[in-house]
Amino acid sequence: MSGGRTAIVLTGGGARGAYQAGAVLAIAEITRQRVLPFPVLAGSSAGSISAAYLASRADEFPAAARDLADLWTTLSAHDVYRTDSPTIAKTAAVWLADLSLGGWIGPGHGIALLDTSPLRVLLDRHFDARALGHQVAAGRVHGIGITATNYESGNAVTFFEGASSIEPWNRVTRVGTRQRIEVRHVLASAAIPLFFPAVDIDGAWYADGCIRLVTPLSPAIRLGGDRVIAVAVRAAAPAPRPLSSQHPSPAATAGMLLDALFLDALEADIERTERINHTLSLVPAALIEGHFTALHPVSVLLLRPSVDPAALVLRVIERIPAPVRHLFLGLGASEQAGWDLLSYLAFDGTYTSRLLDLGYEDTIARAEEIERFLEER
Repeated sequence: MSGGRTAIVLTGGGARGAYQAGAVLAIAEITRQRVLPFPVLAGSSAGSISAAYLASRADEFPAAARDLADLWTTLSAHDVYRTDSPTIAKTAAVWLADLSLGGWIGPGHGIALLDTSPLRVLLDRHFDARALGHQVAAGRVHGIGITATNYESGNAVTFFEGASSIEPWNRVTRVGTRQRIEVRHVLASAAIPLFFPAVDIDGAWYADGCIRLVTPLSPAIRLGGDRVIAVAVRAAAPAPRPLSSQHPSPAATAGMLLDALFLDALEADIERTERINHTLSLVPAALIEGHFTALHPVSVLLLRPSVDPAALVLRVIERIPAPVRHLFLGLGASEQAGWDLLSYLAFDGTYTSRLLDLGYEDTIARAEEIERFLEER
């Protein structure tokens, strides 16, 4: 492979984003590079938090990786959403009124099940948009894309900041638009539907970036990456769920939908990329060079958990704040069901620390493979 840039793709997963932070920490130790070794970053949902943070500190990669790990392992639920009883009770009452009164007092008062105002405070404290601009100007970040879903159009919109050579794009259900990356973009990208409120960006409402991003590798490739490290948050072999003759609970249903929302697209896109690579290998170079579309192979390295994150969450159920735990219990989450839903929303240091350690250990175990991948040219 000649030239090119390395990209990292960090997709969604709520609290599972701690696994990605562990993988990044291991990469920092493996590479021993002072500057971020992937000048292209693409984040969606929880992955947008880590991507934006790393890009803003591209000139001090080892320290940034350590601090990102600390951020994820010290997170608690009240750092992400309000967990006090009055707030939870008010939210539940508003939703109950909306459902039972049929809009008699006006529809749509139940904005979301959880109030994420603490997350905005957290991001304001840890993400420096001006520093990110400096990293781009210095050339240490070629491009960063944060993807969110536009409620009106249904498009996956990638807000990007980077080199002037990067062109906006407009594809079927996928749009890339140049903007200065700010906290609002990260909040929008991480706004899990129903659970987290939508975010207003320039008069349009946005939700989680994974909803319509059926090609998660695409933003990284559009931003100039042709070697992509993709960090998934689902194990190759998920832990078996208890068999039950009961009708699936809302928690089980929500967990299944979040699995589909966050996890399926990445694996499918990697398969599609590998198939395109194989097809290109069969085409004469002269035809590829003369094609009106720039065609080139894209190398992908997938990092993924060796243990199902949902199985790890069972150990922290009792540590979730009581009002929030009662809300989840009301949805049917328990030790017997609803693991997947909890694994996305259980922001607790015990759980995220275990996930981060898993991400670190899984990645360190592939150190030689990662070194070879990053050395490809």
